[in-house]
Amino acid sequence: MTNLICIGCPRGCHLQVDEENGYAVSGNRCPIGAKYGKEELTNPTRTLTTTVRLEGGLHEMLPVRTDKPLPKGKLMEAMQLINQVKVKAPVKMHQVIIENILDTGVNIISSKEM
Repeated sequence: MTNLICIGCPRGCHLQVDEENGYAVSGNRCPIGAKYGKEELTNPTRTLTTTVRLEGGLHEMLPVRTDKPLPKGKLMEAMQLINQVKVKAPVKMHQVIIENILDTGVNIISSKEM
C-alpha cells in the first residue's frame, strides 16, 4: 500500500494505492484522484518548466515548457539537452524550441513571446 497526496485538483486528497490489487485507489473524492494514483505508480509524468538562452532579445533567458507531460525518469536527461540550447529572437508564444525531445513525442515550447 502506497500513500500519496493527489495533485489533480485543489482538494489534495490523501490517497491509498494498493499495488497488489490492480493499483486500486481509495481516499479520492473525484475521478481525477483515481487516475492520478494509478498513473503515479505505473507511469509517473511531469510538466517541465525551465529556461533557455536567448540571443538578440531584451532578456537573456526565454521561458520554456513541455507541451505535455514528460516521463519523470527522463527529466534530468531532458534538462541536459535543454541547457545546451540557444535561441535567436524573435520567438513567438508556443513556438517549438525542441521537437520530440528524447523521442518521447513531447515538444519543448516557448511560454512567452520575446
